[in-house]
Amino acid sequence: MSPPIKSTPLVAPGHTRPVTHLSFSPIQDDGTYLLVSSCKDGNPMLREWTGDWIGTFLGHKGAVWSTKISLDGSRAASGSADFTAKVWDTYSGNVLHSFPHNHIVRTVALSPTTSHLLTGGQEKKVRVFDLGRPDAEPDFLFDSNNSQSHDGTIKSVVWAGEHTGVTAAEDGKIKWWDLRTRKLTTSLAFPNPITSMELSIPTQRLVVTSGNTVAFIPVLPNGQGTHSLSLPYSPSSASIHPIHQDRFVTGNLGDEWVRVHGMDGEEREVLKGHHGPVHCVEFSPDGEMYASGSEDGTIRLWQTTPGKSYGLWQGTN
Repeated sequence: MSPPIKSTPLVAPGHTRPVTHLSFSPIQDDGTYLLVSSCKDGNPMLREWTGDWIGTFLGHKGAVWSTKISLDGSRAASGSADFTAKVWDTYSGNVLHSFPHNHIVRTVALSPTTSHLLTGGQEKKVRVFDLGRPDAEPDFLFDSNNSQSHDGTIKSVVWAGEHTGVTAAEDGKIKWWDLRTRKLTTSLAFPNPITSMELSIPTQRLVVTSGNTVAFIPVLPNGQGTHSLSLPYSPSSASIHPIHQDRFVTGNLGDEWVRVHGMDGEEREVLKGHHGPVHCVEFSPDGEMYASGSEDGTIRLWQTTPGKSYGLWQGTN
């Protein structure tokens, strides 16, 4: 038997500071997809599915913690340490809206129809902006009589279906909100702060990291079970294979490696290449590769099946 083919990552340079977040678009009408990266250099970058650079969104004056692409690929939203969230035209790179906040914005999410924007961060308040009325005051999602949405910094907001927002924070809580009534519908508590929460659209699951736990939670609480695993380290980020749902990848701040695990938690691969802790990982929407972003300022793209011809990888078979 020939030895397994070693995964050789493609390195996407361009950032000058640590990469804080990565997000893929869904597969577009032409079969391609986009990747957007957030960075402490304040300049989110848009890339082709091959990893090739398309453009840089210029306008933030502080670290960018989160950038997401709309479902149709036409818009991007970003949240920054400059106390703003911005909405961009992905074709021209122009900023369309800039929404001031009173503290660092850590996370953003566009609605499925790109009509609204959710934001959260150090203020512990979730705002809902109507992009059709950008000059109007935002609505807030407040827990009962509280003047906050969470009791800790909000690390992630996602838009789950047209009328549901999900938020996660350093208070260890995940909260589901009805965006029609702006009311809390249900919540889930973890014993440790939430470090990441990403929506896997194809699997309709939230992938959550907290302490040493990675949890796969149905995006709409419907009685379907949550699948949780305890790892021998604290993941900074995790992403599930969107098609097979048979494995997930992680990064962590304790070393410089990307790991692939089976859904039973078994470690299948350890991928070395970064020169700093790995802050974020994300599978592409077709499951053919995953991206990792690091303290070292680089994005690395890894093939799910090394040796296959895909994108810029020339296959051996």
